[in-house]
Amino acid sequence: MHAIKMENRYETAAKLLLEKKTRLISDFAPNGEAGHLRDHTRILDDYFCEQFEQSSVGPTLQINRNPYAVIALGGYGRQEQCLHSDVDVLFLFNKRIPEGADALIREMVYPLWDIGLDIGHATRSLQDCISLAGKDYEVLTSLLDARFICGMSPLYSELMERVREKILFRRSAKIISWLVENTLTRHGLFGDASYLLEPNLKEGQGGLRDYHTMLWIARVKFGLQRPRDLEYLGILSHEEFAAIEEALTFVWNARSCLHRITGRKYDHLHFEYQPRMADMLAYGTTNGLKPVERFLSDLHGRMERIKQSHLIFLYDLGGAKKWFNIRKKKVRTPKTAGIEIRRDQLAFSSSEEMLRDPSLLIRIFEESARLKLPVSPEARRLIRDFSHLVDEEFRASREVVRSFERILTTPAPTFNVLNEMLNTGFLARFIPPFREIANRIQYNAYHVYPVDKHALRTVRILKGFADGGEGETETLCADLYRELPRKRLILWAALLHDIGKGIPDRDHSEAGAETARDLLLAMGLRKSDADAVGFLIREHLLLFKNATRRDINDAETALSCAARIGGDPERLKMLYLLTVADFMATGPKAWNDWVAILVRDLFFKVLRALERGEGTTEETEAAAREKEALLLSESFPLSKDDLRALFRAMSSRYLVATPADAIRSHIRLAADLGDRDFVWTIARNPQADTRTLTLCGRDAPGLFSKIAGVLALNRVNILDAQIHTWRNGLCISIFNVTPPPDPIFESEKWDRAEADLREALAGDRDLSAEPPPTPERRRDAPPPEGRRPNRVNVDNAASTLYTLIEVFTTDEPGLLFRITDALHRRGLDIKSAQIATKVDQVVDVFYVQNLSGEKIEDPARVEDIRAAVEAVLPRP
Repeated sequence: MHAIKMENRYETAAKLLLEKKTRLISDFAPNGEAGHLRDHTRILDDYFCEQFEQSSVGPTLQINRNPYAVIALGGYGRQEQCLHSDVDVLFLFNKRIPEGADALIREMVYPLWDIGLDIGHATRSLQDCISLAGKDYEVLTSLLDARFICGMSPLYSELMERVREKILFRRSAKIISWLVENTLTRHGLFGDASYLLEPNLKEGQGGLRDYHTMLWIARVKFGLQRPRDLEYLGILSHEEFAAIEEALTFVWNARSCLHRITGRKYDHLHFEYQPRMADMLAYGTTNGLKPVERFLSDLHGRMERIKQSHLIFLYDLGGAKKWFNIRKKKVRTPKTAGIEIRRDQLAFSSSEEMLRDPSLLIRIFEESARLKLPVSPEARRLIRDFSHLVDEEFRASREVVRSFERILTTPAPTFNVLNEMLNTGFLARFIPPFREIANRIQYNAYHVYPVDKHALRTVRILKGFADGGEGETETLCADLYRELPRKRLILWAALLHDIGKGIPDRDHSEAGAETARDLLLAMGLRKSDADAVGFLIREHLLLFKNATRRDINDAETALSCAARIGGDPERLKMLYLLTVADFMATGPKAWNDWVAILVRDLFFKVLRALERGEGTTEETEAAAREKEALLLSESFPLSKDDLRALFRAMSSRYLVATPADAIRSHIRLAADLGDRDFVWTIARNPQADTRTLTLCGRDAPGLFSKIAGVLALNRVNILDAQIHTWRNGLCISIFNVTPPPDPIFESEKWDRAEADLREALAGDRDLSAEPPPTPERRRDAPPPEGRRPNRVNVDNAASTLYTLIEVFTTDEPGLLFRITDALHRRGLDIKSAQIATKVDQVVDVFYVQNLSGEKIEDPARVEDIRAAVEAVLPRP
């Protein structure tokens, strides 16, 4: 009976704890102090203390003969107990673990499991703890965070004393080395959280674990007792400790918000949770930034601060060699008076030198780039303290600008001084517009990095082209970059190409070009150089947009690009290099093999137009007749008369734009057509994991939409399409597509798609009545807050022969079929299409004519088409 009462009492205590925790979670309101961490810790402490005092098992363990204590470990030990964090406790016995220890565990821990708490516990003797901690440093780090809860406090004190004497004093160097190596491994696994749009708040670089590592190392090396000792011991300055304390509070609050939203321990900040967290943290819209973008901007700034504090701490310990991969080599000395090397780090000889010669503020970075040595923590502090010296006069100094340009052009495969200039705040002082893009977030799934970090990555990728690489694009970029006579101009453009994103309510390319030109002129660059950089920034999206939104086989596309570039092949080469570096730096969802092929092909077409003046009507006709003569000399399964009739049916545009090998295959398809509605071939693209579907059939209204519908039903995505209608009524449709999802049964999937299309063309299948395929859940796609609003543009200026219809929307299964079906129902004939999808953001462009082969220019008709397309787009 007594046992039942005791059991009920323990259950009641656990339920009371759960009520307190539930109230804590429901009342949680992020503030400037993160007091909920200590409140949560106190609730747990009260439970264990009460259970210890009223334990029925405790008195039987003879605590006077074999003392025991309950000790908090990990985050619970540090009093950082987030809303759904694990609770780790140690039941510590003096000599041995008594038989009744299991009953004590059942008494204290089991009720917590019953209410759903994630409790981790260990039961060890004092000797066991020391033995395990000496062998397993994971155990040791948990003991470094140990905090006494209840029981015999002298036992806890003895444990900590033995840890210091038997382990920390004897093996401090080995332990610190292990902690640093473990940190490097963790950063490799979880990435730099201050860069990523979906950071891990705990394990990523700049996350909470970096702070914990600082505490562990300080406890091992300096005997740190509490976090404030980081300041008292002189490890961090007062300002640095205040800054990291504020940053930690922000991240702790963010982590608890994430716990509350997910209802469990969760540290990976995925897109789907970010808007709700911004709401919980009471963010509003400011200066064109959405609430979620402001929240992420602040989060990245705080995580960058933690990251920098962690790095400064390691530099002071002499860890620079590990972080910067510094190897022993012959001694090199700085060329600049007032700068010296201390412990493999660059330092100022004295602060007075900086007042006499402010250019030392940039010279130390130049020496860092030249010698591949980091700037010391003390020098970084002085750079911040003396940043007011970086004024207009400083920026206008020709020697200072030349020093910066030497930094900008110095190769940086692993050692990027621009990052250090950004992290110390020097870059934003030297280039004031950089302040407006610092940690600025673009809330979508394909911009992986904040704007300022993206700019530095673009510069780094550009300089990396000098080292060459594998693949056609990389080889081409290497050749072009090495040949550039003025590399500094393209590097200026790379650094500043997105500077306009800090100016709200303006096109960022135009605003950035104006800002950069004014900045460079104020720095003393020649007007021609400032104009060249401004041009590259203004047009840095020209090649990408035309390659993915225009028919690059249309001579007008290359000619219009050539006209924008102004007849200068060197500008085109720089623009191509900037385009590749920009989109490679954006992330893998923005740059892939298919986009690389399109941009490269357009580059060559524009280059030919600039260098040889190709594209006139006379040259087009001559090129068409030359290719026709070549093919007529070959053998085909057709008579010469039939072959000549076939060529008369082909347009000059088709003959010029289509490679001879492709025309050969098209002729053979036409010869093989017979009485069938269509024939097709599927070819693998050796340069990318795509397929080229070539279809020859009888031209009919709605053909494109039926093909799109059939491919969508079979989970094949169209990347782009070319439609060539011959004057004999045949139609050659060339689709670049993704392969079906199951590679093992790919041929069977294509057979099924072919049968589906025959049914659709015969009228035996109504594709509009078919349910779209079920979309897969995509964690990389942003929620609605990160999506563009629907937009439909009808453009009659871009082409002399066609009306262009541009569709901007959110992707979903069956969308392309619905759009093309709507165009068909409005009496439009699709001649070519560019289909571009970034994660789930669609930009589709259709070259259309009416059924009489004319452009659509009547305003009422244009509005009718726009409304018809908008009606089938996904609703916001």
